Amino acid sequence: MKRFFLLLLLASATTFGLQAQTPAAAAPAATTEVDADGPQMTFEAVEVDYGTIAQDSEPFRVFKFTNTGSEPALILNARGSCGCTVPSYSKAPVAPGESSEIKVRYDTHRIGQFRKRVTLTTNVPGDPIVLTIKGKVEPKAAEPAAVPAGEDGMFKSGGK
Repeated sequence: MKRFFLLLLLASATTFGLQAQTPAAAAPAATTEVDADGPQMTFEAVEVDYGTIAQDSEPFRVFKFTNTGSEPALILNARGSCGCTVPSYSKAPVAPGESSEIKVRYDTHRIGQFRKRVTLTTNVPGDPIVLTIKGKVEPKAAEPAAVPAGEDGMFKSGGK
């Protein structure tokens, strides 16, 4: 009986492991295409790579898009996947043929690799648009120690 349960456990673990190895879904397209009428947002890129950056370096990156539809596009909400990712955007409608941008700030004080998402709720038909930022923050180099005040040496103070 123990062998039966062990065999059952092994079979289910193997099945689960094989399912976990199936290829991931393809990356989201840079365009949200549902139909030709209405607003459409075409992004230059839906993923921005910060690369390897130093701690406390420039936190902002920009996602640029164009309304390729026939009606004004409107961003209703933009939400980062955590408090370290803060998007900002214009609340004004983007007319057909016009371009706009979404500015994303990542807390570059946090050290390590990151991959965060910004989910946009828009008036474009279909699923919400998901933008991704990724990169690696390395600790900044140690600063050299300053010369202690009041010690004799090269930097004497006063008129002795």
